[in-house]
Amino acid sequence: MELVSPSCEYEDVFLAFLDDIKRFDAPNAEFYEPACSSFSKYVQSLIDESRGVNLPEGYVPCNHYWFLNQKGKMVGVLRIRHHIETPFLSHEGGHIGYDIAPSFREQGYGTRMLKHGLVKAKQLGLEKVLITADEDNIASRKVIEANSGVLEQIVMGRFFPCLVAKYWVTCQ
Repeated sequence: MELVSPSCEYEDVFLAFLDDIKRFDAPNAEFYEPACSSFSKYVQSLIDESRGVNLPEGYVPCNHYWFLNQKGKMVGVLRIRHHIETPFLSHEGGHIGYDIAPSFREQGYGTRMLKHGLVKAKQLGLEKVLITADEDNIASRKVIEANSGVLEQIVMGRFFPCLVAKYWVTCQ
């Protein structure tokens, strides 16, 4: 299993991932929709975001990674924000965000992906990262806790009105 940087060579596996999200987790599909209109532009936007180029208002530089299993299938995506110096990120977004394709959930991929992500975060110069999950998202909270996440507090989201569990994790 490996984390790879976005590249047009992964178009087929990315679109299969997106199809899985659309069918079984539609609310989260919107984030990935730009890949459908022009995959190469989508990949370039992710590369630009990692370099801090052409960032939308309120965004910070962010590295994107795609997690492939041993069979070359894309099982998840991981985002590592270089800092959290915005009201949203510092309160409820955090340094790292991730999604596992519904067909690959509850198989340990999230825990392994985050473990690899913490190594990447350390390479970016981050010592500790804030990772959040909806308070009622037990699966995501278990992924964070399995990677030595320490619960700081549960807060009400200011941007999305739900309870958010905030964890700090030391990068490996």
